[in-house]
Amino acid sequence: MTKLKVTDRVGRISASPSAVASQRARELQAEGHSILALSAGEPDFQTPPHVIEAAHKAMLDGETKYTSISGTPALKEAVREKFRRENGLDYTHDEILVSTGAKQVIYNAIMATVEKGDEVIIPAPYWISYEQIVQLVNGTAKVVTCGADVGFKLSAQALEEAVTPNSRLLMLNTPSNPSGAVYTEDDLAALAEVLRAHPQIWILTDDIYEHIVFDGLKAATIAAVAPDLKDRTITVNGVSKAYSMTGFRIGYAGAPKDLIKHMNKVQSQSTSGASSVGQAAAVAALNGPQDFVETCRQAYQERRDLIVSMLNQTTGVSCQTPEGAFYAFPDCSGLMGTTTPEGKRIENDEDLVMHLMDDHGVALVHGAAYGVSPNFRVSFAASMEELEEAGRRIQSAANALARD
Repeated sequence: MTKLKVTDRVGRISASPSAVASQRARELQAEGHSILALSAGEPDFQTPPHVIEAAHKAMLDGETKYTSISGTPALKEAVREKFRRENGLDYTHDEILVSTGAKQVIYNAIMATVEKGDEVIIPAPYWISYEQIVQLVNGTAKVVTCGADVGFKLSAQALEEAVTPNSRLLMLNTPSNPSGAVYTEDDLAALAEVLRAHPQIWILTDDIYEHIVFDGLKAATIAAVAPDLKDRTITVNGVSKAYSMTGFRIGYAGAPKDLIKHMNKVQSQSTSGASSVGQAAAVAALNGPQDFVETCRQAYQERRDLIVSMLNQTTGVSCQTPEGAFYAFPDCSGLMGTTTPEGKRIENDEDLVMHLMDDHGVALVHGAAYGVSPNFRVSFAASMEELEEAGRRIQSAANALARD
């Protein structure tokens, strides 16, 4: 058989570990195994009825054709009002781009700003796709480890030490996937002070979890904290997490119009415009009642408290309390070097999560996928009953591991 050539760029990236873990969980479930899937970053709540109704009405009204590549005027206006209302940011329609999910917005932005020889500063732990997209476009990921000792957040000093003449982009994610860390206004102001001295650096802030914050905290975004940096900031958001609309595939960004023009050009040669029906649904989500968002936030906080408590009662595991998003990111260093009842040695966090899935029916994602080890990510976008059972299984598994 002829061996077909694939490009080097494809060889630089790998499949998403969270997607792989979720697929493995589905396969085991199909085989009849009891699997608690806490690996996917997806809300378990149903999409609000008024959003579903808006999608249905759009279909009935014939809104099923191609739209403008950058988004419908109605959705751009809804996004504009959202930015004004919730973030104190003012963007014109030509400074807004709608894409098929926030991931595509990020891909478009990196494609438009990064090339070979350019460095992208990425605080770790990071969302898996950040580093992978940078590698895909032949950029260099400058990973800065920000562990539990610094609250999983990039400090001004660490940022300054990471900057070189080749730095072109800083990636921020607040609240963070996977750590749940939330950057305060003071945190962002300190980073902004460093960035002012390095005008060649674009700033991309992924705010997709902004409404999922706990204990009275409020998410901040850097273009609002430092308005003088707005002309080199890409503010990314979407409807997937706050409104439980992952399948609608709608993300958006506010950024300088010249950059939006180039991001739109990238989009025009990849996916083209986002779903017309999805955009109509997103208008309803952004413009409609927001009580659903608060109801979900309260539920996530209760779930967080339960799973963090159970993790911290697990032998060999310690977990900081996440301030936002719906993930816990516990340290499992106390379980490294142990041996399972089946005789397999746990050498790293990937070994541990595979053991938890295959032998105890809990699907998680290993910390190395997010740039920090030994940890694992737990999604608490699941029912209290599922989380309590998952906590029991993790505790049982940890207790059964043999120490040397």
